[in-house]
Amino acid sequence: MTQTPRPFLHFVKPEIDEETIQGVVEVFRSGWITTGPQNQQFEAELSAYVGGRPVRAFNSGTCTMEIGLRIASVGPGDEVITTPMTWVSTANVILEVGVTPVFVDIDPLTRNMDLNLLERAITPRTKAIMPVYLAGLPVDMDRLYEIARAHGLRVIEDAAQAFGSTWKGKRIGAIGDIVSFSFHANKNVTSIEGGALVMNNEDEAELARKYRLQGITRTGFDRMDCDVLGGKYNLTDVAARVGLGQLRQIERFTAKRRELARAYFDAFEGGAAVKLGIGLPPRNFTDSNWHMFQIALPLEKLGLTRAEFMAQMKERGIGTGVHYPALHLFTLYRARGFREGMFPHAERYGASTVTLPLFTLMSTDDVARVVGSIDEICEQFANHGKHSG
Repeated sequence: MTQTPRPFLHFVKPEIDEETIQGVVEVFRSGWITTGPQNQQFEAELSAYVGGRPVRAFNSGTCTMEIGLRIASVGPGDEVITTPMTWVSTANVILEVGVTPVFVDIDPLTRNMDLNLLERAITPRTKAIMPVYLAGLPVDMDRLYEIARAHGLRVIEDAAQAFGSTWKGKRIGAIGDIVSFSFHANKNVTSIEGGALVMNNEDEAELARKYRLQGITRTGFDRMDCDVLGGKYNLTDVAARVGLGQLRQIERFTAKRRELARAYFDAFEGGAAVKLGIGLPPRNFTDSNWHMFQIALPLEKLGLTRAEFMAQMKERGIGTGVHYPALHLFTLYRARGFREGMFPHAERYGASTVTLPLFTLMSTDDVARVVGSIDEICEQFANHGKHSG
């Protein structure tokens, strides 16, 4: 008897409930679809979520980092320290404000910036640190800010993947300096496209508001002025309404992701993949929001390239992703003098990492299917399959 093929399992899929969909319909009917009352409500609820700190919403989690740098008065002649293991936007915004990016290799266990290497990267030109919380796992926040204070540095946290994460019981965004979140479609909370910037005071929030829309300040019915060079970064009310619906479910979303992450560890236990030496992420069910579940392939033993492994998963109806190649090896950064061998841990991980499906609409049976497929591939190709050069 022929079995019905199982549906393709994407590596990410947002969960948008009916109440949110109907809320978006109401926004369309209201006639106010660009920045307006939904944005104001979204910002108010985001602020409440991070303990009352001022928050401004934007149309991406990329412009939030750039504006965070500008608010911190980072500019030409300065250096900003970050990690090469991140989406390239983290470093691109540093270049965008005319600043030199300085990379610090990753800790091979946490896959985040190695804080043991941070201080030796600081120079008289260093103005800020931009840590990245890969897959939602924060760095050691106590140590990070101890180093920043000791050297008089600003911190612009690339917390794009860490909405819903915590540090010692405190929400990311509720503590720290300037914090940037992303609400892209693949994030734990989405506004389709969008982001938010958490700041220290109302002066910074007012400056962010200016940067968001051409530097304009309006007073009365007809007066306006422009005193800073801003851009066009405002979030639509349609997007803000999606974000509101998502934000109100963040605790459930995080709990479900942690449940699925636990199921992954249980499913991998004792299987062919683990025996072959596949690298699993750090087990952290306290601080991480489990934005992603990433494995590191033992390519020297697997007998497949990463692309071939991903193709094998696709043949089995399972989507995967790569987050991320080591960004200093992109052409843009090679042209600035970066090369192989400079950050070996990031390069090794960047060449072998694969992101597995993890989203709230999944079940633990889906997790078992993913891991079963990986074990099957490992058994089929390890040692006796085609070996990559």
